[in-house]
Amino acid sequence: MADSPKISAGNGKADHAAPLSAGAPLLVADRVTLQYKTPNHLVTATWKVSFEVHEGDRYVLLGPSGCGKSSLLKSIAGFLPPVGGTFRLAGRPIERPGSDRMMVFQEFDQLLPWKTVLGNVVFPLLVNHRLPRGAAYAQARALIAKVNLQPFENVYPHMLSGGMKQRVAIARALAMEPAVLLMDEPFAALDALTRRKMQEELVALWDDVRFTVIFVTHSIEEALLIGNRILVLSPHPGQVKAELNAGHLGFADLGTQPFELLSRRIHGLLFADRVETALANELRPAS
Repeated sequence: MADSPKISAGNGKADHAAPLSAGAPLLVADRVTLQYKTPNHLVTATWKVSFEVHEGDRYVLLGPSGCGKSSLLKSIAGFLPPVGGTFRLAGRPIERPGSDRMMVFQEFDQLLPWKTVLGNVVFPLLVNHRLPRGAAYAQARALIAKVNLQPFENVYPHMLSGGMKQRVAIARALAMEPAVLLMDEPFAALDALTRRKMQEELVALWDDVRFTVIFVTHSIEEALLIGNRILVLSPHPGQVKAELNAGHLGFADLGTQPFELLSRRIHGLLFADRVETALANELRPAS
């Protein structure tokens, strides 16, 4: 598999490489306001949210339930158009869904039950005619090996554990070499031990492949373990409270003072009434 994912247009049409200028962000959210309708209400999910994601980022959207994290992911995927502001991928506006943005959901039933592990991973490659048939199967098998499911490639989803199903979903998404992998609380339904193992495996996979991922969670600890950059959102409607760097922390730092200090800082942001501009705390001198 290539060392880095191809970058495509972001307009939902056939994927073509769109080179970025040096230092330019891959994804830009510019004052994005999102709304959706319920039977009785028009809900404002986010209000003028802005952020930038660079190629190779592990970018985490963190906030309480109802703050618009998943809505932001759906909008990046092209399923929920902003009512205000824009998303731009590789310099082009996101107007509709496209295979340059692949989603991994929380639910275990996102796999095709009538297809094997190999059949699920190779399916989008064949449907989108990304590769000749032989090359598509070779790429699918390479990703299955990277998520440690090689012995299970001929097994059907109902025979897999929850964690194994999520590995298949991740392999299927990465096989398409998307510009951005979108992950909507993918480990939330797993037990604690499996969740920790999946978190470790995701970061190890990123070390190997160096893909760009936007990861949604409401867990402060998970955000610190997964993300190199964390966008902290306010309660409904979601607004940016702060953007924090966490790339210096990892699993070995659990329980250490730097980990606990940043965790407490994020806790304070989440439960504070005031909205802080992105990176405001980074510029505040130490007392």
